[in-house]
Amino acid sequence: MSSSSQTRSDKDRRGGSRTGRGSLLRRMLRGAALVIAVLVAIPLVLVPIYRFVGPPVTTLTVRDLLMGRDYQRDWVALDDIAAVLVHSVIVSEDARFCVHHGIDWQQVGIAVEDLREGGSPRGASTIAMQTAKNLFLWPERSYVRKALEVPLALYMDVVWPKRRMIEIYLNSVEWDAGVYGVQAASRHYFGRDASRLTRRQAALLATALPLPKARNPARPSGRHARLARTIESRARAAGPWVDCVRPQQ
Repeated sequence: MSSSSQTRSDKDRRGGSRTGRGSLLRRMLRGAALVIAVLVAIPLVLVPIYRFVGPPVTTLTVRDLLMGRDYQRDWVALDDIAAVLVHSVIVSEDARFCVHHGIDWQQVGIAVEDLREGGSPRGASTIAMQTAKNLFLWPERSYVRKALEVPLALYMDVVWPKRRMIEIYLNSVEWDAGVYGVQAASRHYFGRDASRLTRRQAALLATALPLPKARNPARPSGRHARLARTIESRARAAGPWVDCVRPQQ
């Protein structure tokens, strides 16, 4: 074989190799685009369905099922949850729940200002953002997850009334390892239905939510008990701040 033929053959092989790598890269990009499209489509489709149909599936219960773990979750309608629990969770977790549209920009501004002044990062998470995380995202904290929570929270707030939002949140949030929703939590900690919670029990459950695996409402630490007393007082005086979740006449 002549040297020119060998040169052409070498070029063909190199060209074929580059073509093969380019084809593989295109396939990978198409696959990634398809995965992203599916992940975007899931909440776009499910959020309107969940306005009328429940209980919604959550990523944590799916994880537990896939890992063969037992969990407790009993869906209960909002009107069958003690009002003191609903009010306590709102004043504890998202005091401006009834007046913002999924994102509390006022709290976001305060958090950003704190960071600019060298303070520690603080949460500005709303009930809508936490519901988005519970239904569609993952529990580990990251800036990526936070960024994804924002459009999901805005979308859910447009599609769902506030009463539906808090109903789904209270039925999906984790109160202990494998204990999801207020009905399961009420029975787990106090041996009673969510409709029969006292003010004190409601405040203890509400203040456990930021650290559900570290705070035990049935055996609260001194700090937990003090927080619960504060929330109990605030819930009693919530007034118009919880009007959006009161039973409609």
